[in-house]
Formats: sequence, C-alpha cells, structure tokens
Amino acid sequence: MQPSFSADYWVKHFQMQAHPEGGYFVETYRAHETIPVEALPSRFKGTRNFATGILFLLENHHFSAFHRIQADEMWHFYAGGSLSIYVIHPSGQLETIVLGNNPSQGEVFQAVVPAGCWFASRPHATSAYSLVGCTVAPGFDFADFELANRTTLSLLYPAHQALIEQLTYA
Repeated sequence: MQPSFSADYWVKHFQMQAHPEGGYFVETYRAHETIPVEALPSRFKGTRNFATGILFLLENHHFSAFHRIQADEMWHFYAGGSLSIYVIHPSGQLETIVLGNNPSQGEVFQAVVPAGCWFASRPHATSAYSLVGCTVAPGFDFADFELANRTTLSLLYPAHQALIEQLTYA
C-alpha cells in the first residue's frame, strides 16, 4: 500500500514556491541545449531550451488562473485527487480534461494543452490537493506567459464568462 502524504509534505519536500497563476511549483528539468530564435516559429522572441519540466501542486482552495503560453504543455498526474483542466481553444470550443488515476471515470494520466490556448485548472471538490507535472517543449520561458484579464477574456469568449469569472484573479 502506498503511503499517504499531505500537500504540505510535497511543498516542503520539493521546496516548492508560490506560482504566479496559483498553487506551488518547482522546476525539475531544463534541457541544457537550446534552440536558436531563428529556428523557432515567429511567436517566440528569443532562444529557448529544448524542453522544461515542473512539479505543480494545487490545494483544494487554489486554482490555476486562465493563462496561455506559446508552446504545447503536457500535463502528468502524480498524486492526490483528480484535477480538471479547462482549455478554451481559439475557436471558442471549451474542452475539459480530467487528470487522475481512475480511467473508468474518464480520468487520464497525461494530456496536452496546445500552444496558444487559454487554460486554467483546479482540483475537484473532493480532492484535498492535486500533484501534477508539466512538460513544455520548446522549454518554458516567462516571456511566453500571458495571464488572462477577466474582462478581456470574457469579451472574447462570452459563452464561458461564468467559468472565466471563477478562474481569473482580475
């Protein structure tokens, strides 16, 4: 039987820090090799590492606010309870992905959020916390990170205004 750990245990064990979009994170991997800006699509404004990886933890009272990045982001489930990822595609289609360890309930261990999509996440109401990982390629750089403005995103996607209001800070 696998031991049960609290959110506080993981945060302290991995020396996680507060993340600007909500929750806690620690970078666990950053490729040493880089891709020159000339070899990247024009949406990137500088050299990027081949790939990056983080551990990311949200407690039940946290959410990861709507944001977008310029690269695909693969999410991985590790521990705790299930987590919903809400993805708004440029077309306006809303996709809900549930990360977790119960495939009979439609949960998946891995999922990809495509580059340029707005996305947010939060643990299910019955989850004390969710410990997940995120892998980004080309590697994550805060220059590629855009936190959503509630009003602007609601004007772009009025059909999802209620969800946007729940999962943005301002």
